[in-house]
Amino acid sequence: MSAPVTAVEAARARRRWLTIPLVLLVALALALGLVVLAAGAVLLHRYGGESTPHYADDVRHFRYGSIGADRSSGLPYRVWQELPGLFPEVFRPALERGDGAYAVFGFLYERKPDGTPFDLPIGISRRRVNGVELVWFNCAVCHAGTWRREGGERVIVDGMPSNNLDLYRFIRFLLAAANDDRLAPDRLLARLEASQGRFGLVERVLWRHVVLPRVRGELLLRLVRLDPLLAVQPEWGPGRVDTFNPYKLIQFSVPLGALEPGERIGTSDFPSIFLQRPREGMQLHWDGNNTSLHERNLSAAVGAGLDLPNATSADHAAIRRVARWLLDLRPPPSLLAAGDAASVARGREIYMRVCAACHGYQDGARYVFEGARLGQVEPIGRIGADRARLDSYTPAFLRQQREQLGFTRFTKTDGYANHPLDGLWLRGPYLHNGSVPTLADLLAPPEARPRAFLRGDDTLDEGRGGFRSPPCAPGEPVPPGRFCFDTTRPGNGKDGHDYGTGLSQAEKEDLLAYLRTF
Repeated sequence: MSAPVTAVEAARARRRWLTIPLVLLVALALALGLVVLAAGAVLLHRYGGESTPHYADDVRHFRYGSIGADRSSGLPYRVWQELPGLFPEVFRPALERGDGAYAVFGFLYERKPDGTPFDLPIGISRRRVNGVELVWFNCAVCHAGTWRREGGERVIVDGMPSNNLDLYRFIRFLLAAANDDRLAPDRLLARLEASQGRFGLVERVLWRHVVLPRVRGELLLRLVRLDPLLAVQPEWGPGRVDTFNPYKLIQFSVPLGALEPGERIGTSDFPSIFLQRPREGMQLHWDGNNTSLHERNLSAAVGAGLDLPNATSADHAAIRRVARWLLDLRPPPSLLAAGDAASVARGREIYMRVCAACHGYQDGARYVFEGARLGQVEPIGRIGADRARLDSYTPAFLRQQREQLGFTRFTKTDGYANHPLDGLWLRGPYLHNGSVPTLADLLAPPEARPRAFLRGDDTLDEGRGGFRSPPCAPGEPVPPGRFCFDTTRPGNGKDGHDYGTGLSQAEKEDLLAYLRTF
């Protein structure tokens, strides 16, 4: 039998019992808070921040390292991997050959020891951003190419022009895909889960309501901005790009109607990027519109999809690393057919008299970057080449680069720059717009140069200098991976640069023998 309880003790007991649920409620709240915090920490770790693979080797970094363009322009890796299955009618030729899927557009793949292609092509980087693995372009997509001898294996060369890449076809494919029901978020999510495994609950919500709608929305925005421009341009073909017009429409949101008709076609060849150190201070780009390697590099990165005004977009350390490596990247020695020593010696004498002042010269295995007009702009009235690329870079665009991107070294020129010719054997077709297939053709009068020829073959033309480029008939079918380049189309003119065209045939043969050593 319990002892009697006084009123004070009863009140005290009631307070103790009332305290217990309050403590339990506080404890429960704290526990739930810890769970929420823990869950939040897990989600933040998985869906926040970013990371990108690091490559100790400079070549691997050049080929696969991110420059930051994947942050602002990238496609989700899962979507990139799924597109070949979604659009088999586009990718089937490459897959049937056992190539990497995107080889159908001329992307280059390295191969594993078992002969199968790498997961991603050269020039495509990876970066995980807010829990989503993204892929997009880096420098190598435009500046790694290949050569082969007849029937031989393909050899990849870093720093040469991307002579296989048909960027125009790839862009048109992505823009067309944006309007295809196969990219509708519900349908694409179901496809991804069926082929790549089920998503977790949170991830599924994120992809259905954020990632996939954003992918399609960004592509549709580019469709609206770019498709009208591409529709009025001649198809670029492999190894070529319009450098600045897409830049105007995407980076600066300029509508096509605001562009003057004379500036709408600026297609030119991808350049080589060997031995950049001697080029510092020269007038760079085809038209010589900048003398700073640093600004030229950043501008090229913007063209690859970098959102430069956003400080978090550019991976400046990665870009600087590539830039440092390129300072002394030498081209491989020429493997074009060697002429006899006497012919090469005679050709060298002709070259030193006719060409060296503008282009420097080859001295054995070393290229000499010396010449009174080397790296300077040759006025368009003197050089006479197709002026479309020159006219595409306008004073209005120059102002936008300065005001919106902070560039200070760009300028408007009146011609094309005299570039060094190091690695010349890997730089065909020739002239800024790739309108002359071989060095032998470049020594012919403009009216005698081929009117139309095939691009896209990386087999060396060892005698004529360059790559095999047989004639073609515009509008007629061509072999897979080839493109009939018509020099009568706007921006494709083969006129100009008539230096050496008045030499005798014997002198041309000697000069060509020397040029094949570059």
